[in-house]
Amino acid sequence: MDGSSGAEKLDSEMAAVATAEKLLKELKPKPGSQQVAVLEAFHLLATKLKPNIERALSMFMEIVATERDHVPALYGMAAAYMVLKQTPRARNQLKRIAKMQWNSTDADKFEKSWLLLADIYIQSGKYDMATELLKRCLQHNKSCWKASEYMGYIMEKEQSYRDASMHYENAWCNGSQNNPAVGYKLAFNYLKAKRFVDAVDVCHQVLATHPAYPKIRREILEKARLHIRV
Repeated sequence: MDGSSGAEKLDSEMAAVATAEKLLKELKPKPGSQQVAVLEAFHLLATKLKPNIERALSMFMEIVATERDHVPALYGMAAAYMVLKQTPRARNQLKRIAKMQWNSTDADKFEKSWLLLADIYIQSGKYDMATELLKRCLQHNKSCWKASEYMGYIMEKEQSYRDASMHYENAWCNGSQNNPAVGYKLAFNYLKAKRFVDAVDVCHQVLATHPAYPKIRREILEKARLHIRV
């Protein structure tokens, strides 16, 4: 389950590469330091090229060999395994992180680890296990829109459209109301929950910023308007 478009993913990946390069130039720590190794490995990971992924994986494994509970390196290993389509190995690393005590220093990587593991559980239909991780994300970061989106997805699958729309509302608002896929899901669940006016409002918001998103007009806006007229 993923609300991002291919273009958004590519932009995100390119931004990650640029950020890693910028950090490596700015920090200038001692050559061979663990901090540099982590950044270099994530830089390689962001290229999505198989030889670079394998090199990054090796670098992360070297770090974990000396510091068993290094959260960024464990997450990096999991991310590398996911790109290499080795989900069981990725899951094993993520489960290790899930058992660790949260700390503010590694907050970002804890959140990304929980989200990735939740996504794996959702793909396997293990909604209870995914929900536990998503609640953990929101406990530490109430504005984590991706966790709210996943919660909405789980509620939608269980046909609890009112609860789903509540979670999608949070995802929509915390995501600055600029992700048309989330807007579509929110409007769809408003429609299913018979909140037709709210569905129309969200459709207008999505179309105002993404006029080339005809799916929402045809599948939700027109249907919601018919219900309002009746």
